[in-house]
Amino acid sequence: MAALEQAASTRGTPVASALAIFRRDIVVTGRDLWVFLAQVLLQPLATLFIFGRILPDIGMASGDYARILMPGIIVLTIVVTALQSTSMPLVIEFGWTKEIEDRLLAPLPVSWVGVQKVVFAAARGLVAGLVIFPLGILIVGSAAVNVTGANIAPVVFYAVMASLVGATVGLTLGTLVGPQQINIMFALILTPMLFTGCTQYPWAELGHLRWFQVLTLLNPMTYASEGMRGAMVPFVPHMDPLYAVPALIAAVLVFGTIGIRGFLRRAVD
Repeated sequence: MAALEQAASTRGTPVASALAIFRRDIVVTGRDLWVFLAQVLLQPLATLFIFGRILPDIGMASGDYARILMPGIIVLTIVVTALQSTSMPLVIEFGWTKEIEDRLLAPLPVSWVGVQKVVFAAARGLVAGLVIFPLGILIVGSAAVNVTGANIAPVVFYAVMASLVGATVGLTLGTLVGPQQINIMFALILTPMLFTGCTQYPWAELGHLRWFQVLTLLNPMTYASEGMRGAMVPFVPHMDPLYAVPALIAAVLVFGTIGIRGFLRRAVD
């Protein structure tokens, strides 16, 4: 009886409401799981196939390039999936459908709705990144997917940080960009972000292109890619974790703060 009373008293709490919204999002994603996976995996798998399998087979890239590329592809998949899972729904819900109003009516602080968006988008990014591992083995072989008991902790850490970076950047973009500017956003922001994030090349090898090496430091994806590369293929020159880890934490805090403030502003409007 006491347990039932306690459950009834917590049913309307903010935590219970947030969990209910989270469960709803999981159910909706589960209904279209294959569509979701096809949308987020097609581009990175095509990149991995061409650059990690075809080019080495025809002698246009070294045989070890797949091992250098694989960590970057994992990070690319996680970041882009999390970013799109936050930015696109927010642009639509704030712009055309006004579906966000249903969530704002839930009995929980408005900021929690934004946080829930970030957590769910990060979870989607991690799922997409997890699926990349077995598919990567099929495409480039198990040697390129070096995850063992010795490095699994840093691999998981950088995967989580990459998902949070993508989700918080997506929250920022989703609250700052209107429906009319969504195409411009992907052309002017997302495309440069994909190619300056050190996903296809090690940051340390850009020393002779100093201007471009400095430019990549403005992209938070760079630190996740270098951290993941250092964890999976430590023999390849990579950025020191003493720089990568604080930069990732700072990026999550900065974009998370900007994104939540933007979310609160749009929600009040």
